[in-house]
Amino acid sequence: MAHDYLIEGALQGLGYRVEHLDCPDNESLRYGKEFGNRGQCNPTYFTDGNLIKHLHYLHEVEGKSKEEIIRNYLFITSGSCGPCRFGTYVTEYRKALRDAGFDGFRVLLFQQTDGLKQATGGECALKLNTSFFLSFLKAVLLGDILNALAYRIRPYEVAAGSTDAALERCKQYLYEALSRRKRLRPALIRCRKELQAVQVDRTQVKPKVSIIGEFWAMTTEGDGNYQLQRFLETEGAEVEVQSVTAWILFLIWSGRFDTLRRMNLREADSGKYGLKGKNPALRLRMLWLADRVLRGMFQRYAKTMGLYHYHLPDMEEIARVAHEHYNNHLRGGEGHMEVGKLILNVVKRKVNMTISVKPFGCMPSSGVSDGVQSLITEKYPDAIFLPIETTGDGAVNVYSRIQMMLFKAKQAAQKEFEEALMKKGLTVQQLVKAAGRSKITNSLHTSRHVVACTAANVIYGMRGMPNRFTFHRNKEEIQGV
Repeated sequence: MAHDYLIEGALQGLGYRVEHLDCPDNESLRYGKEFGNRGQCNPTYFTDGNLIKHLHYLHEVEGKSKEEIIRNYLFITSGSCGPCRFGTYVTEYRKALRDAGFDGFRVLLFQQTDGLKQATGGECALKLNTSFFLSFLKAVLLGDILNALAYRIRPYEVAAGSTDAALERCKQYLYEALSRRKRLRPALIRCRKELQAVQVDRTQVKPKVSIIGEFWAMTTEGDGNYQLQRFLETEGAEVEVQSVTAWILFLIWSGRFDTLRRMNLREADSGKYGLKGKNPALRLRMLWLADRVLRGMFQRYAKTMGLYHYHLPDMEEIARVAHEHYNNHLRGGEGHMEVGKLILNVVKRKVNMTISVKPFGCMPSSGVSDGVQSLITEKYPDAIFLPIETTGDGAVNVYSRIQMMLFKAKQAAQKEFEEALMKKGLTVQQLVKAAGRSKITNSLHTSRHVVACTAANVIYGMRGMPNRFTFHRNKEEIQGV
């Protein structure tokens, strides 16, 4: 939801009158099932229904006529040809709007893969130009950075709710900067100071849980995935969420991958060597530049806001480790990324547990989670992996399955913590005492990565601790004698 709010601000800065929709809830699902086609997936029902619910609010609560709503409002969202139902979203929107009494309501899509080459027509309400996409991109990057900081800090906050309160203030600072087209740096520094003021205790042992899977299901923060992120935090976990920036990097990687394999195919694509009428070398350079610029913008904003030692995924590495088990040409769901992420999570000890969430009946993602990943978990027995499907109901069953697997993840985190204490020659009491005097009480501090558990990494990051505490213990023994 941080992304939607900041995108609203960015587009208002370009002169548009924009309002972001609330996070889809079960009431949205009811509207979607009432007016949508049968057999759709959760994201379709939730997003269709969320739009119709908002239009009903405008009509029934604010008293606007349907003709006025159709004349003065339109809906814009991203689209894709996609191998799943996502490619037919715009048709579903229009069908549901017609049946709900809003026939003629305008729905505009911008394609994820087309960039500035959007076929919008001469009378489009939006200018999908460089300014539009640059403003959109800034809002997405800032939303990712805010989310990453919030999910790092909130599990360890001393005062409950302090992280969310600071986060709301940060969103307002960034919204104001984007909507008024001010310089971002002062707003980023104010955000850093707000988040730095949150008190944390990172000696608490919590398992780190990564959420992957179908894009909508893993990024929504509401009833569409049973409020999965918040549930995990209430159960004592630290959550690692996937960034929208990573998806953009995947789209760039896909363009490079496809171009490299088509540019030298003799007689393919109507060309002697493939890609007739194209300049593949120039396209590859532009995609490489896009990757570098995107990563550079992200890191510049991240460091200014206080997100230190955060690494965007290496798409080549993910593709390489996944290739043996899943063809890189397949693009349904997260494509090969879901397989590659699980392998890297285990091999690099990035998290204690991985959850793959997808809508019920999502063929691309279910085929990976319920098929390929079973082989991965056999090959990597240390993996704690749980695939779950969402239907809008059945939250109790999902929560129960998560709690059972989370018990294993907690044991794994505790083991990492105890091993770190043993290697450093510390007790828990000594750790707590030392932590109070060190910089790890800074909410923006990040210890070097050794294992998944944050508390264990805090111990590994304490340089010179064993000798100092050995000296104190010996002194006490001498005094006792």
